[in-house]
Amino acid sequence: MALSARLEIRQGQGLVITPQLQQAIKLLQLSNLELDAFVDAELERNPLLARDERDAEPEAEAPSEAGTDLSTDRIADADARADLDTTHDEASPGDRVTGDAQNDMGGADAGASIDWSKANRGGSFDNDGEGLEGAHVREKTLNEHLHDQLSAAGLSGVEAAAAIVLIDAVDDGGYLRADLAETAERLGCGEDLLERVLAVLQGFEPVGVGARDVRECLMIQLKDRNRCDPAMMALLDNLPLLARHDMPALKRACGVDDEDLREMVAELRALTPRPGAAFGGEPAQTVVPDVYVREGLGGLWHVELNSETLPRLLVDQRYHARVSASARTDQEKTFVSDCAAQASWLVKSLDQRAKTILKVSSEIVRQQDAFLAFGVEHLRPLNLKTVADAIGMHESTVSRVTSNKYLATPRGVFEMKFFFTSAIQSSEGGEAHSAESVRHKIRQMIEAEAHERDVHSDDTIVDILKGAGVDIARRTVAKYREAMRIPSSVDRRRRLKEHA
Repeated sequence: MALSARLEIRQGQGLVITPQLQQAIKLLQLSNLELDAFVDAELERNPLLARDERDAEPEAEAPSEAGTDLSTDRIADADARADLDTTHDEASPGDRVTGDAQNDMGGADAGASIDWSKANRGGSFDNDGEGLEGAHVREKTLNEHLHDQLSAAGLSGVEAAAAIVLIDAVDDGGYLRADLAETAERLGCGEDLLERVLAVLQGFEPVGVGARDVRECLMIQLKDRNRCDPAMMALLDNLPLLARHDMPALKRACGVDDEDLREMVAELRALTPRPGAAFGGEPAQTVVPDVYVREGLGGLWHVELNSETLPRLLVDQRYHARVSASARTDQEKTFVSDCAAQASWLVKSLDQRAKTILKVSSEIVRQQDAFLAFGVEHLRPLNLKTVADAIGMHESTVSRVTSNKYLATPRGVFEMKFFFTSAIQSSEGGEAHSAESVRHKIRQMIEAEAHERDVHSDDTIVDILKGAGVDIARRTVAKYREAMRIPSSVDRRRRLKEHA
């Protein structure tokens, strides 16, 4: 068979990842501070963009009630009302999206929301060519380091939610700057729960983190070195005497001689009074919520966007008409046309971003209304898929929306990801069990072991839980048991035998 060249015309459908779509994806996952910086840069670069200085209309409110759908028809940015037609006539012919792409971006509400899930994270729309992941490498902060350890600590449910709150209250020096009683009242949980969680947090690296004062910080470090004996405890109880260099009083308080006291003081001075100082810090920034959740009448929760975090832009049509009339060369006409298309797309993208955030946050409030009403112990198991299915979007869209976005609720300001908690599936196909309730059942079974013959192995616990309708793996039981600092069945059996 002879080889020959020929021309063929084929028709197909596919998603075109245009620079405009990449811009919309990036806008969706930016925090309000990053969005402000991005908008400022666009205002400098595009002469047809301008800030709208007119008074904004009242923010949108979405009343929420368990079991009811939420309205997201209105948004706070009333000045970005251009029809959200995803064909975008302003774009150049090469940048228009194909038919399938248009349908994909429509999602459940084709005129109001884009499903960003079909786009990858690469590429860029910026002139400098930097990709979406072109973030500068920086030193990890103490907060990030603690959150990394939390993910491996095995906490779940209520304890994990409380740990997040406590970690966010740790300052750059490593000290906890939150009152446990006040925090417990705000979260609607017991103070003993926060004490247990704090004990786990104080076991994280760096040693001494999570302490409430210098004495506790030094005591944690001494315990880690197995040097927290009665004499050392007496020294810690009399730190003011050490600060005044009152050695005779210290000797009497500790009950040691001069040589022992010198060694104890030297050991104390070798400790770190600021364990968090070794980590990179960031300028302190006040968290500005993106969404407000307020309690209404009849058990309703009103969800509204924070208009202060929504940039209000418009396309300067008068200036556009003037520069278009004065453009002479093809290069000038192309520049003006591109600026107009980019400005129009940005205004629409900001409007769509606001609608998407409101829709996602409203569904989160609907799912977690029990937490808002009764406290942290009533957090429901929730994942991205549940929210995505409820509002007709893709999981990756919900993931982008919940990144770096905050909700201001009557119980405090929380990152949206705070409301997503793990769940254990039911073996009988019923409602899923929260991870915290499963941990509680494991603890109860082990605490009921009174004799050596009563000790349950991890496999036995799995069988008992499956009989109760909890579908759980052995490795998960082992992980929960170790997180609760419960010994293995062999060690528990040996201890019961010794005390028999």
